[in-house]
This record gives sequence, C-alpha cells and structure tokens, in this order.
Amino acid sequence: MPFLRRVLIFVLQMTSRLLLAVIRFWSIFSWNPPCPEPPHDPLLLTPASILAEKIRRREVKSSVVVQSFISRIREVNPALNAVVCDRFDDALQEAHAVDDLVSSGTEDEATLKKKYPLLGVPLTVKEAFALQGMPQSSGLLSRRSLRSETDAAVVLQLKKAGAIPLGVTNCSELCMWYESSNKVYGRTRNPYNPQHIVGGSSGGEGCILSSGGSVIGVGSDIGGSIRMPAFFNGIYGHKPTSGIVPNEGQYPNAHGCRTELLCTGPMCRYAVDLPIVLKVMAGKNVEKLSLDQEVSLRSLKFYYMENDGGCMFVSSMDKELVQAQKQVVTHLETEFGVSVQPISIYNLRYSFQIWSAVMSSDGSKEQSFTDLMSNGNRWWPSFELLKWLLGLSQHTLPAIGLALTENLANLNTQGNAKMVKKAKNLKEEINSLLGNDGILLYPSHPKIAPKHHEPLAVPFNFAYTGIFNVLGLPVTQCPLGLSKSGLPLGIQIISSQYNDHLTLALAQHLEKALGGWKPPGST
Repeated sequence: MPFLRRVLIFVLQMTSRLLLAVIRFWSIFSWNPPCPEPPHDPLLLTPASILAEKIRRREVKSSVVVQSFISRIREVNPALNAVVCDRFDDALQEAHAVDDLVSSGTEDEATLKKKYPLLGVPLTVKEAFALQGMPQSSGLLSRRSLRSETDAAVVLQLKKAGAIPLGVTNCSELCMWYESSNKVYGRTRNPYNPQHIVGGSSGGEGCILSSGGSVIGVGSDIGGSIRMPAFFNGIYGHKPTSGIVPNEGQYPNAHGCRTELLCTGPMCRYAVDLPIVLKVMAGKNVEKLSLDQEVSLRSLKFYYMENDGGCMFVSSMDKELVQAQKQVVTHLETEFGVSVQPISIYNLRYSFQIWSAVMSSDGSKEQSFTDLMSNGNRWWPSFELLKWLLGLSQHTLPAIGLALTENLANLNTQGNAKMVKKAKNLKEEINSLLGNDGILLYPSHPKIAPKHHEPLAVPFNFAYTGIFNVLGLPVTQCPLGLSKSGLPLGIQIISSQYNDHLTLALAQHLEKALGGWKPPGST
C-alpha cells in the first residue's frame, strides 16, 4: 500500500505539473487589459461605518457618495467584468431619498444610527442572491432571463439598515468553482493582475470591493466561496458560525446536510466594517454572538499551522504565504507577549476527502448538483463532457467535472462514512483545543492567486477553506499585504463556534498594525 500510494502521488503531481505547464504556455498568447489605476477619490477610500456617520451628520450627501462609487464602477468594470448588472438610476433615487430624510431633521443623529446603521452606504450583491429587479442566473444559461421579484433575506436586512444596492456581481456556474467564469457573463479578472483569477464563487464581489467600486458586499460560502475571493483580492471576508445568517433567497440554496455547510456572510474592504455588517445580516440571531463584547487579545490563546500536514491532492504551500504567516506570529508575540504555539492536527490532511464526503452524504438525488445543472431536464454529465469537447455545451468544464465527480463520490458509501466520522472527531478536537478563548491561524490557500484556468490543474486546493464549512466554525480571511509580484497575501483566523467576535477583533487589530487592504496598482 505505501508503494501504491507513492505511485499515485507521483502520477497526480506529474499530471498536475504537465497541465499547469500547458495552461501557462497558452496564457502567453492571451490578451488581458491593464490593471486599473488605484482609486483617488477620498470617498472611495472611506470605511462604510464612517461614510454612514458622515451622511447622518450631513457632512456629505448619500447621492454624492453613491455617484462616486458608480463612477468608479464605470471606470474599472469594462476591464474587470465584476458587476454584471447595475441599478444605478434606482440607486441614485434611493440616495436622494436618504438626503431628504437627513435634511428634514425629523429624526436626530442617534435615532438614525440606531434605525439605519448603514444609511446611504453603497452595497453590491453576489448575483446568486435575489435582488429585486436584478437577474439571478447563478451563471446558468437556462436561468439567464430570470429576474428576481423579491429580495433575499440578507439583502432585505441590509436595505432596511439603509444600504443602497448598486448591482449584482459575477460568480462561478452554480457557485461551485473557485474561478468566477460562466457562459452567461464570461470571466472576471483580478484587479492586481488581470491575468490572474479572482476566486469563486463570490469572485465578482471580491473584485469590485478590492478595486474600489464598492465598500461592503454580500457573499456566500459552502467551501470557501467568501474567503478565497477575499484572499485573492486582498480584502476581508467572514464566514460566520453556521446557522447565524439566513441563507434564504439565494440559488442554489442548500438542503439536508449541506445546510450546515452553506454560510452567508459579509465581504468588506475594511475590517472595522465586518461586525457592523454582520450584525445587520444576522438579524435576531445576532443574540447568539457576542459582537459587542470587548476582546483582550493578550489574554487569548494562539495556535498556528503552516500547512495541512500533507495531502496528496493539494499543492504545497507557497513560501511567501508561509513567511507572511510567520510575520503575524512574530507580531503577536512581540506586541502582546504571548506564545503562539505551533500545532499539528493530523486529520486536517484529509480536509478535501472530508468535505467531499459530507457534501455527498445527503442521499437525496433531488438535491444533487447534476439535477441543478439540468434545471429540470434530463442531463448526463458524461454526454455533456463530449459536447464540451466539441464546443457544443452550454456549461463550463469545472461544472461538468463536478457533476461527474459527484456521481463517483456517491458510489463510495463506505469511504464516505469513514470521512464523516473523521469530521465529527475533528470538530470535537478543534473546539476542545480553542475553547472560548483560542484562535487558530491557518493558511487561506496554498497558492497566491493563480492565473486563469490554472485551478483546473489543482482543483482540490480549496480544501484549506472547505474544511471549516464542515466544522461550522467562524473564520475571518485577513489580508497581509502584497507578494513580490504584487498579488495579495492573506491568512485565515479561526475560533470555536459562536466566538466570531474573537476573529473579528484580531482582524481589526492586524488591519491597524499591518495595513490591511492595499489598493490595486499601488506599491
């Protein structure tokens, strides 16, 4: 068995390297637009919480703020393809209504803050969420004509809090791949280097936030779909404790065991905005968290892992990411006089297998990815692959591949059962380790933002984020500056269930200490 395992690892590595070489060679001949210039308008460089405060105090009009962000989207979107449908006219009307409310003086500043914590602040929304009047195809051609008649639960909450949606952003087909590209809207490009991916499935959201076209956004995450785009685009993304933020109103929604994996959460350019947006998103469930509790970082326990321990399906860690993590460790030890303990959690090396098993363990065929792809019609993944090879398919290759993989995974019921058991043991182990005062530092991804199509050669690298969906733990993706090539670095901050306030507090501290988001085009 050890010999066969070594042979399998060798074959996987050689296949991956060959495919990567082909993709990189082909990318030489592809054209990509230049990087956008960094935003210069001060309003575009202001956190949402401060924008709302300035609007309430009549220091700036919401209509002026909204127009600034609209202008920025028009400037960068032709090159990036992040916003796939806008509602600029409606947004400006809503902004003028906010200005009228504030100028009327019928409610004082304190009342406005309590009722509308995001009053007049621009918002963008992942296209997979229902936003009244906007498309909700989730990248599926058969849904391209659909227009939402209502708002998703979380969108409605944000609108009630005073936020003004500017439009919807691109995602991967049916939100199940970590490059945001589909047959409806095409591919979204990274603002730091358009030859590289933005991640998925909330890639358009991460891209427009990073490029200064929005300040807060709505994302969803079933295997890292908030955190990977946040990482690749150098912004903040928070996957809340499972069950805190309602998922209703997005497509596809989760059913059965997958309900525990799917999380809706905030994506922000500034860490200081995460708790405010999360409070609004969570609604009544915010009572389960302690977001207003003051956190003493020097009284916490800190742990870190440099990699997953060595999974044959996942790439090795990039050296710059390891170094960035070490800088965080050094900073915490120097700043707070704590000991950040290196640990090794053995079962994390099975992260991909565990995630795959849990995703396949719902036996309900009605909720399979294949059925979602078919949209009610007969559909065979193997035949669709043949059509793709002939250039006749209406689907992307990753989506077809996932449908094929899902069918194979469902055959391995015994192996899946073992991995589901590992998931339970792993959840108990990490919760016990962290308790109510522990934080784990863990890589966001093994590689800095890959070039377009490269995920096809390393499809399982999402395991670094996906495992925490299985465990139901809160995770904040935190940017850590830029690599030598000018692409974002980052790290995941993890705590035990319902201790979201710990990860958010550390993210805010690191933002002040290490600089947080770096505008594309800057040095």
